[in-house]
Amino acid sequence: MAAKPTTRRPLSTSSSFSCFVPFLCLVFLLLLALFFSAARPSVVSRYDDLLGEPTRDKNRWPCNYSDGAWVLDPDPVALRYDHTCKEIFKGWNCIASGKHNGRDLLRWRWQPSRCGLPRLEPLRFLRRFRNTNIGFVGDSLNRNMYVSLVCMLRSVSRGVRKWRPAGADRGFTFLDYNLTVAYHRTNLLVRYGRWSASDNGGALESLGIKQGYRVDVDVPEHTWAEAPSFHHILIFNTGHWWWAPSKFDPEQSPMLFFEKGLPVLPPVTPEIGIDLALKHMISYVERRAAKGSRTFFRTQSPRHFEGGDWNQGGSCRRREPLLSHEVEELFSVERNATNAEVRVINQHLYKALQRSSFQVLDITRMSEFRADAHPSTMGRKKHEDCMHWCLPGLTDTWNDVLMAALEDSTS
Repeated sequence: MAAKPTTRRPLSTSSSFSCFVPFLCLVFLLLLALFFSAARPSVVSRYDDLLGEPTRDKNRWPCNYSDGAWVLDPDPVALRYDHTCKEIFKGWNCIASGKHNGRDLLRWRWQPSRCGLPRLEPLRFLRRFRNTNIGFVGDSLNRNMYVSLVCMLRSVSRGVRKWRPAGADRGFTFLDYNLTVAYHRTNLLVRYGRWSASDNGGALESLGIKQGYRVDVDVPEHTWAEAPSFHHILIFNTGHWWWAPSKFDPEQSPMLFFEKGLPVLPPVTPEIGIDLALKHMISYVERRAAKGSRTFFRTQSPRHFEGGDWNQGGSCRRREPLLSHEVEELFSVERNATNAEVRVINQHLYKALQRSSFQVLDITRMSEFRADAHPSTMGRKKHEDCMHWCLPGLTDTWNDVLMAALEDSTS
């Protein structure tokens, strides 16, 4: 029996229209979503967010490298340099010293929340910054970062010559690329030295002050005074020494601030002193910097003393990064946590750098998690070293961020 042919009833005009309307709505919504996603920046850097204005082209927002998490790679990561690099200060060489997690430190990778952070490739860096002078200016934490970069570059370049340009404490030139990397040691950025009361009397003597440290807030320390006119790329830091009672005891050896050669009266605290120094030094660098140079200010590197401060039996013997709530326990300003100084200092830095030509290199948040990455007892000191960082280690990631920032500013 033959199958009965199926007859199709043609769609009515109203029926066609009712099917077409949802389709038009869907297309309209998709176009609307695309428009807003293109118009809104996908990420705003933490520094830009604080200041309420972009530091670069307003149509191109950089990645927020400070927002992310540490990810443990299942396999060992290829080393860019190893513990045999001669520039590594002995107290920071955690692998050579036998730190229990010295090699595991290298398996942790910082993953920004909304973008990637490429690893600095030493050979590409040398080629990219041929005929360039790079200077790190600051305390021993900037030396930590400097050594990391030098060790990376030395691992792929044989033609290296020691050179200490423009008053640097140490430095190297990579001859095949005419690239110089130097470290200028300075604790406060500004000039300071011992001060004792004069027999002839004076403004400070009349207040009963007998001794202390004279800190000239408007005079750069000689170790880096020529650096801005020499280097094409500068990375500054300061902070740790400003809150160091072991160096500047408020009673026995206070910081006595001078401006234009005269004491600041009435005497002010380090909190005000650092603001004065930053104001003058930022202005100094901007006046003296070579044309086309790039200047960065690295945010504060956190300490990780637990169970007390450095002189109260504090230690840092973690084997893995901290969790978010543990970070707050160690760094909360509201709770006056042991290591809260890092956030207090950053408040001064951000305030001083607002509307300056400096680009902020924000490494604080990513570093706050890494209580496991300090030398700890491997420093062979009287107190555990919960301030500096193992090498290879965390400061390698700081240099990854530096490279990314340099790429962002030129792309």
